[in-house]
Amino acid sequence: MKREIVCVIPSRYESSRFPGKPLADLLGKPMIQHVYERVARARAVPYVTVATDDRRIFDAVKTFGGNATMTAATHRSGTDRISEAVKSLNLPDDAIVVNIQGDQPIFEPAQVDEVIAPLIDDPAQVMSTLIYKIILDEEISHPHAVKVVLDHENCALYFSRATIPYVRDKKLKADYYKHHGIYAYRRDFLDTFTSLPEGKLEALEALEQLRALEYGYKIKCVITPYDSVEVDNPRELDRVRQILTAG
Repeated sequence: MKREIVCVIPSRYESSRFPGKPLADLLGKPMIQHVYERVARARAVPYVTVATDDRRIFDAVKTFGGNATMTAATHRSGTDRISEAVKSLNLPDDAIVVNIQGDQPIFEPAQVDEVIAPLIDDPAQVMSTLIYKIILDEEISHPHAVKVVLDHENCALYFSRATIPYVRDKKLKADYYKHHGIYAYRRDFLDTFTSLPEGKLEALEALEQLRALEYGYKIKCVITPYDSVEVDNPRELDRVRQILTAG
């Protein structure tokens, strides 16, 4: 069976911290267009679409010539939204579906190759994601920087908004890793994932990836050399604008 690779960008208009952020102006383009165009530069992905429940986002994507898919407004997470969007694509079970969050307008296209590598190398792997070694001290304790701890095979043991691991003996030093909102899944695993009840830890931390861990599935983590900025508020959008302006 031929392996296929597609990317779906989940995007919703409502946000408690930044309503309408996918359409926020970023150097003359809506932010979602920056994300879409960077995905399109990734050589491994021949097809990209935005999955949204909002007609304003759908129309904006169509206006700049992109693909867009309307989905239900009741989805619990971006992965659930992606699962609905790919049903119309008639992909084989072993197809790889990449999830790039719509609030990462300056991610590196090379990160697509990084995140799909574990699924290409190991047919038994169902889900992978990217992490980055934290170099800014303030991110170690910041709840917006989601931390992850790993097993000896670089599979996730836990994700948290809290500082993990906790270092009891101050003579010891820990490496801290933060999670980037870039995933890859097998297409058939998406059906499994979306059929699972919401996990207790998922609800407490508001982190959808914990659902997979709570139900016994492994998430392979790839350490990327590229940092990124997730836009959660207008201040972070200004930061991205400054980065792009500086080249």
